[in-house]
Amino acid sequence: MQTYKSALMAAAVSAAILLPPPVTAQQASGEEGAVEAFRQGAEYYHIGELEAAFDAFNEAAEHGNAIAQWKVGKMYAQGEGIPEDDYKAFQMFSRIADTHAEDSPYSPVAQVVADAFVNLGNYYKNGIAAAGIQPNLRRAVELYTHAASYFGDADAQYQLARLYLEGNGVHSDPNQAARWLNLAARKNHAAAQATLGDMLVYGHGVRAMPAQGYMWLLAAKENASPSERDWILALIHRAEQTLSEDYRSKGEALASNWLDPNS
Repeated sequence: MQTYKSALMAAAVSAAILLPPPVTAQQASGEEGAVEAFRQGAEYYHIGELEAAFDAFNEAAEHGNAIAQWKVGKMYAQGEGIPEDDYKAFQMFSRIADTHAEDSPYSPVAQVVADAFVNLGNYYKNGIAAAGIQPNLRRAVELYTHAASYFGDADAQYQLARLYLEGNGVHSDPNQAARWLNLAARKNHAAAQATLGDMLVYGHGVRAMPAQGYMWLLAAKENASPSERDWILALIHRAEQTLSEDYRSKGEALASNWLDPNS
């Protein structure tokens, strides 16, 4: 099963290579050059030539290619092929957000625009000490909310839910958190599924629904990335020590139907 995260880069590459936006005659040469540079960057990235990939992506980014700008921002944030630099990543994501905030949520670049908003939200939530950027939770909430509501982005919905659970930047509201978690969980966002499942198993701030909660925990296990797997398995183990056999059986049946509705 392809998870939410694993689908993002594949969608971005397809959008950049297969579905470039319509251009005017005056824009054609620059746009075509940006798409070709992105093609080269994707090829270099695929074979692990990260420095060459960054140079090609950066060339496309300078021509205004939003997906290339997003990839450059990601490479700065993760230190891929270049020294890690959160402030430069922040600047690149800001360019995307400033230019594409009102793009159609169905446009070819919508997913990467939404992800740029999420990354900016993360930077505002935590700050960038080296660049003198202080945490600004109110701004983080604004950015997550736009990506979560306008673009329907699962990561944004999850991050917003976490803020409502913790009462950071907003009043603590478990019901609002559960609403956002449910939206993200239905997009197979593993962390959202696990968090929602844990809430429902025990009734943390919401009405307890043990079978449905166990279903989401089992779904989260199937969608978990390697870095998520341990904590999700720990939640499942704890739930299994608590739930009756009847609730576990019902949850397993619900999970089976969710993961393979044609079975």
